[in-house]
Amino acid sequence: RIQQLNSIGFVWDPWDHSWNENFNQLCAFKAQHGHSNVSQNDTQNKSLGRWVIRQRMFYKKNALSSDRIQQLNSIGFVWDLCNHSCENEICSAVKG
Repeated sequence: RIQQLNSIGFVWDPWDHSWNENFNQLCAFKAQHGHSNVSQNDTQNKSLGRWVIRQRMFYKKNALSSDRIQQLNSIGFVWDLCNHSCENEICSAVKG
């Protein structure tokens, strides 16, 4: 029976499946936009933006598995937008 369920694409862990679906969407977003900072105000990617915010929140609370942290790090995920924004402004000022 397990083989039959697997053969039709049965999802054994819906939470894990959902996380992977969102991660794949984030990878596609990054490929298209050059960054992974999806805004929750982006009308086309509102759901993905909320998911990104939840990942940052889970990370701050040490509630994100090391595997997921590693996956997000592998695509250059920015954990702290405040520091990232400041670094970009400083870099721009120095180069400017």
